[in-house]
Amino acid sequence: MTMSTVLLHCCCAPCSLSCIAPLRAEGIEPAAFWYNPNIHPWKEYQARRDCLLEYAPTIGMEVRVREDYGLRDFIRHVAADIDHRCAYCYEHRIEETAKYAAEHGFSAFTSTLLASLYQDHEGIARAAERYAAQYGVEFLYRDFRPNFREGNRQARELGFYMQKYCGCVFSEQDRYQKQIDRDRAKFAEAP
Repeated sequence: MTMSTVLLHCCCAPCSLSCIAPLRAEGIEPAAFWYNPNIHPWKEYQARRDCLLEYAPTIGMEVRVREDYGLRDFIRHVAADIDHRCAYCYEHRIEETAKYAAEHGFSAFTSTLLASLYQDHEGIARAAERYAAQYGVEFLYRDFRPNFREGNRQARELGFYMQKYCGCVFSEQDRYQKQIDRDRAKFAEAP
């Protein structure tokens, strides 16, 4: 399959490694699109963004940045139902990607979110199909999950910043929940 440049929404440089080579092997040139107002705190957002910006030129990949550290807006949208925040997170970023692709002349878009073994793959694909139709741009579906472990291995080899949680402050709490529970029990027992 040969087509013009495809907009590749990138959540981080490590996940992009699961997508770039397979797309290029098909004759598809990805242009990275950074739009991740779900990533918090600021230092985490900055580390992920800057890793992608430093890596892309080394492989001749263009990067488009839609800068939006959207902590307050993200919290406003998910506060009423924190346990189901991921649907908003995927949909918001995918919608912005489809809209940007349509407005900037890309023939299609896809996302590194489709590489993760930990995300709602089908939900992401459904949202992408819906927004592709809404904005009149093609959604280039690929299941990048088989490349996930190899992409992470390459990222470690390249010395990339490797995040330890999905992105939002709530997923960071989930990462530490067992320790939080142990500390709560420990201090509850203290005299």
